[in-house]
Amino acid sequence: MNDCWHWHHETEHPYLTTAILDRWPHGFFTRASWPTMPDVLSQQVSDAGAVYRAKQVHGNQVVTPQDLLADAMPRETLPPADAVMSIAPQQSVWVCTADCTPVLIADEQTGQVAAVHAGWRGTALKIVPTTIQKMQTRGSELRHLRIAMGPAIAGAVYQVTTHVAAEVGRSLTAITPKQEHLPEAELLEQLKALANPPVLADPQPGRVKLDVRRINALQLTALGIHDEQVAIAPHCTLQEPERFFSYRRTREKKVQWSGIVSC
Repeated sequence: MNDCWHWHHETEHPYLTTAILDRWPHGFFTRASWPTMPDVLSQQVSDAGAVYRAKQVHGNQVVTPQDLLADAMPRETLPPADAVMSIAPQQSVWVCTADCTPVLIADEQTGQVAAVHAGWRGTALKIVPTTIQKMQTRGSELRHLRIAMGPAIAGAVYQVTTHVAAEVGRSLTAITPKQEHLPEAELLEQLKALANPPVLADPQPGRVKLDVRRINALQLTALGIHDEQVAIAPHCTLQEPERFFSYRRTREKKVQWSGIVSC
């Protein structure tokens, strides 16, 4: 994985970037920006005009600016979706997260980008592969994509039920063949046996630890994305309270924003 990350503290709202997306203005912002919205945050990374976001619902719907108005649109009138994909240059697309994974995707050839909200539910529904497939319908090729997963809850501390872990694990059809027919316990053992496993044992009965970013990385591998095309932020929202909101830690509905601008 490509792991060159850099903090920017020279602006009013600090944010994180990755070298893999250097060509595109982008940023993974922190709790310090709350409650500032993307229409303001976007000015920290680019002077691009319109800002686009959706009403996130933990699903696998992808929208484009054709489906949206600019950021001034009230949240309750936004269409439900968990990924926003550009269709022209200078479009700024955004998602918000607390413990879920913000994923920014860019195409080196077309310049188009997408911002994805990938929680465990969206990951089980393959929101990232779905977004990439939609980008492919607009001319993207897998070899030209660059993908960054921002700060999210780390697998080592994300305790979930075995049912949740199995539901997410069943999205890895290319890695665990015929897994739709496997009993839950057997499926989880297969996932634990993988190199850099996405599921870890937990001392509490009926619970395991789940690495959602690792599941997404494995989904990308199954698509044909190479490791050098992917960067994963070395930050955990739960374990870094000074930088990030974490719903798992506080149960507060406060978020940090992540966005990217198409070229």
